[in-house]
Amino acid sequence: MKVLALVLAGGEGTRLQPLTAEHSKPALQFVNGYRIVDFVLSNLVNSGITTIFVLAQYKPQSLIRHIESSWRPELRRRKGYISAVLPSPDGPGEFRGTADAVYQNLHLIERHAPDLVAIFAADHVYRMDVGQMVAFHAARRADVSVAAAPVPIEQASSFGIIVRGPKGEVLEFQEKPSRPAPIPANPARAYASMGNYLFDPDVLAGLLHAAYRDDSTDFGRDILPRMAGRGRIYAYDFSRNYVPGVRAHEERAYWRDVGTLDALASARDDIRGPAPRFDLSNLHWPILGEAPAQPVTAREMPLPGRPRTPSIQLAAAKREENLRISNPAAS
Repeated sequence: MKVLALVLAGGEGTRLQPLTAEHSKPALQFVNGYRIVDFVLSNLVNSGITTIFVLAQYKPQSLIRHIESSWRPELRRRKGYISAVLPSPDGPGEFRGTADAVYQNLHLIERHAPDLVAIFAADHVYRMDVGQMVAFHAARRADVSVAAAPVPIEQASSFGIIVRGPKGEVLEFQEKPSRPAPIPANPARAYASMGNYLFDPDVLAGLLHAAYRDDSTDFGRDILPRMAGRGRIYAYDFSRNYVPGVRAHEERAYWRDVGTLDALASARDDIRGPAPRFDLSNLHWPILGEAPAQPVTAREMPLPGRPRTPSIQLAAAKREENLRISNPAAS
């Protein structure tokens, strides 16, 4: 099956200020040279999806440099293709939301004529074999499939919540509800939308043209809730996704939205120690990007209010010196 991937990487990340003063959220460093966007790109590439467009907008320079220097050679080696895409100067203007970003790039879908379009968020930390979600989608002859991660019910109000029927059908979307619907078989958890979608290309085009006419701009807020309980829209249970090489000490189906400073700090802590919740050194499902050849630690620029250690000071100084060398205008 021919899958075209569109990665939504235009987010401003206002809750991550001041880290996002000069970078988009997906371009932020995570640890050891990995950027947040590297997780979704690694999942796509490891799943054999190698035609990828990264839709960028806010402070895109560092993201574009990273795509060009780290990911384009990797995709070329695999006989694939990746490119960052900005709003066209001849188009209607800035991307006004996730759906509008894809609408403005429907020509890419028409040009590549895929069997399936994967529209994935760029700002989460996780591993996922996307092929298993594709198989789920095909088995149900779905028009749309949405990846759903079980999250603790006490945290569910921070997410878009999916109410899922016994066959996986989406019955309802709840946008950051005060009383989120629990999973019937596991009332301590609720299904959170991961912002990862699979679409039949013709269905997607029809939905986006209709959305443009009524000025709807977002998948999670506008388009998908209207389909719930009516169209062939299904929720893929991420907890059933199997990735090789995950060790016994790791959290099964690990997924984190790192959209706040506290969430980013917590996810960085999760990769620390001899038995981390999320082990970056999985050779069977590698996280690709710019990671240096050294043991995995949580060395990275500290978050606001957190003290620098001497090793962090040294690493930060080295990065700043490299930046001045590569960009003399910054001196």
